[in-house]
Amino acid sequence: MIQLRWVALLGMMLTMTLTASATDISGAWKGTAQTPAGTTERTFNFKVDGNKLTGDTTSDMFGKSTIEDGKIDGDTVTFTLTIEVQGNEGKVNYTGKIKSDDEIDFHVEIPAFDQKVDYVAKRVK
Repeated sequence: MIQLRWVALLGMMLTMTLTASATDISGAWKGTAQTPAGTTERTFNFKVDGNKLTGDTTSDMFGKSTIEDGKIDGDTVTFTLTIEVQGNEGKVNYTGKIKSDDEIDFHVEIPAFDQKVDYVAKRVK
C-alpha cells in the first residue's frame, strides 16, 4: 500500500515538473500585429520565476515598456504595460496562450483607445 502511494506521488511530481518546464517562456520573443495604423512589431524579453513574469518590451510605435503584474498560469500568460501617446499614459492588457515552446498568441486590449489587437509572438533563436 505504501509503495502505491509513493508511485502516485512520484507520478504527480513528474507531471508537475513537465508542466512547469513547458511554460518557461524566459528569453527574447518577437511579435507582429496588424493595427489600424499598419503592421507593428514588439520585442518581448521575458523572465520567469515560478508563475511570476517580469521583463520588458520594445515596440516600434511606443518604445520601451516594463512588464507589470505578469503571471503564468498553465499555458496562459497575462501582463500589463503602460504606454505613452502624445503625453497621455494608458494601460495595455496582454493575455496570451502558449501554443508551443516557440509560439505565443496574444490578445491585446488598449482600453484608453478602445482598441484590440492580436499578436503572434515567436521565440528569437
